[in-house]
Amino acid sequence: MSGEAESMPTRPRIALTLGDVAGIGPEVIARAWTSELLTWCDPVVVGHPIVLARAAALVDKKLAVEELDSITEGESGICRMPCWNPADNEAAEVPAGKDDPRAGRAAYEYLKAACWAAQAGAIDAITTAPLSKASLHLAGLPYPGHTEILAELCQVREFAMMLYLPRGADPGLGVAHVTLHTSIRSVPDLLSIQGIADTIGLVGKFLKRIRVTEPRLGVCALNPHAGEGGLFGDEEARLIRPAVEIGMNRGWNVVGPLPADTLLKRAWEGEFDGVVAMYHDQGHIALKLVGFNRAVNVTLGLPIVRTSPSHGTAFDIAWRGLARGDGMLEAVRVAAWLTQGGCATVPEPRPSGSD
Repeated sequence: MSGEAESMPTRPRIALTLGDVAGIGPEVIARAWTSELLTWCDPVVVGHPIVLARAAALVDKKLAVEELDSITEGESGICRMPCWNPADNEAAEVPAGKDDPRAGRAAYEYLKAACWAAQAGAIDAITTAPLSKASLHLAGLPYPGHTEILAELCQVREFAMMLYLPRGADPGLGVAHVTLHTSIRSVPDLLSIQGIADTIGLVGKFLKRIRVTEPRLGVCALNPHAGEGGLFGDEEARLIRPAVEIGMNRGWNVVGPLPADTLLKRAWEGEFDGVVAMYHDQGHIALKLVGFNRAVNVTLGLPIVRTSPSHGTAFDIAWRGLARGDGMLEAVRVAAWLTQGGCATVPEPRPSGSD
């Protein structure tokens, strides 16, 4: 693309929340902007315009930030970044690469405002840059992350965090987690038959939404070797197998519990469309290993579309000009695709340098 983006009425309006301003969020948004972001959507940044302008200058001196009075205003362009700030001005004073309560409060306010705008129909989707859980807590906001905040704001009780990874010509692989941001020690006590069964349903519904007619679902065991007949734990027999049976009775093509190490390999090779993992790292490690910059976080169960890149704030490289925009671009691409109801496959990125 060259010059200003052509008028594309079908492009969804997507809010890009700035996330934690001390991290790489502002930079990855600016980097995605200079790539093919405008091919997929009509973006508007929700965050502090001064912070965004600093990131823009770090990436491309031609990028100009336009401060908005409303999220519905402004027109995006190749060199024009509309930005709406629903919070105060303290975020502009936050130093790079450190947890700060001002950054935590601002990230929360950006997300809350974008969520309300999405629910009101002012925007079509939200793609969030990463925030710091520690900064949230320093600001007196006791949330483990984006997913839990959004569930509360949208007043939903059944929700899940899923990593979604496009996979060649087919619709891709989704891995959702029964438990979210919590300690490994607490996972067994947080598992329940109903929670596992509900997550099976959320994954199945998502896959049907993206037009997988008969989703093939696999459910991970909690323990090594699926408990080895009870030698390594009883959660498989006591919790997971009954949940799988509920899923089958609800009409889902689901099997499990299966050893996680082999299930995730089988899923990536095409045997399954969706996987239900018991905890965060059980699913995250496998998908990030095969597609770190392509895996997209999708929140299931919300009445709105929300995606994010799979990486974190990366304080160690923040504001040094080292961050990549690939993950943000993928997250926006998937969000735009979901607003259109999904299709046979996620559209592929355009070749570099194409018009």
